[in-house]
Amino acid sequence: MSKFESIEEIACWQEGIKLVKQVYALKQKTPKLQKDFGFVDQLQRSAVSIPSNIAEGFERQSNQEFIHFLYISKGSCGELRTQLYIALELGYIIKADFDRLDDQCRKISGMVMNLIKSLRPFKR
Repeated sequence: MSKFESIEEIACWQEGIKLVKQVYALKQKTPKLQKDFGFVDQLQRSAVSIPSNIAEGFERQSNQEFIHFLYISKGSCGELRTQLYIALELGYIIKADFDRLDDQCRKISGMVMNLIKSLRPFKR
């Protein structure tokens, strides 16, 4: 099983929680985004999915299932990045917000991949 005793110890989960807060704050400061209920809902759902899948996989108590859910979390990073590109193209967000959130998604995605690698059984 993993080297962690709780989800709160997992750095990529911690960063995912920070990202969720940033995405929710973005809605509050962006009037155009507030008006597109379907889009903002999907944006928030993909952000929430990142730490949620890390937590769900961890609680499954097997490395194989943990890794499976980490890949789902990594996929959610890509989903959120795509939605951020769309939000930028639609003029919903400014470039500085896009850059900050995109960088955070990339960082988390890399952290998740490193965690996956550390949990995989050694292969020759």
